[in-house]
Amino acid sequence: MTYQTILVVDDEPQIVELVQDYLRQAGYRVLTAHDGQTALTVARHERPDLIILDLMLPGGVGGLDVCRRLRQDLLLGDMPIIMLTARTEEADRLIGLELGADDYVTKPFSPREVVARVRAVLRRAGGDMQPSGVIRVGELVIDLVGRSVTVGEGAVSLTPTEFDLLAVLARHPGRPFTRAQLLDLVYDVAYDGYDRAVDSHIKNLRRKIEPDPREPRYVLTVYGVGYKLADL
Repeated sequence: MTYQTILVVDDEPQIVELVQDYLRQAGYRVLTAHDGQTALTVARHERPDLIILDLMLPGGVGGLDVCRRLRQDLLLGDMPIIMLTARTEEADRLIGLELGADDYVTKPFSPREVVARVRAVLRRAGGDMQPSGVIRVGELVIDLVGRSVTVGEGAVSLTPTEFDLLAVLARHPGRPFTRAQLLDLVYDVAYDGYDRAVDSHIKNLRRKIEPDPREPRYVLTVYGVGYKLADL
């Protein structure tokens, strides 16, 4: 039997032990790290299926640094990341989402919620949204089965959340979606109402697929509503 591997990164041993126990009971193989540099080393050697990453880590490599370095790594750039944050760390949470984190859980949290979010993000990373077909919008090509995106001749590497947002928009080109609708369609567990998370993911998505992110051609803002995919 092959177990999916989760790397849990937090400097509080009680939190690591609690999350580790629940994940193991849910059938996952669990690795742990208590600082950012160790987390990067373990991630590069073990290549886990997902990382649960605390933002507030000791030493010179914080959680945001870990997230940034992973997203810049050619081999690990699409690895799903769930952030652990304190409720007061709103600015850091936004930065983490802009760096490409797929989801976040605020402390204090229910370990069952963490397991549910892990399952949800891994389902999205594995393509359990049951998409079908290839959608072309201008030079943008979205393969919903293969979960791949190209613009012109170049392949684009998207995180699971970025791909799923694009896939939702692509299935209904020209139709505006509110942020709340996008959250409901992309996240299949209770999400604690952070609409600006969508804005952060859309910003990242535009940076990767748009010729000029400041003047988007594909993912358009519908003022007062939300976002839509252009019907070119």
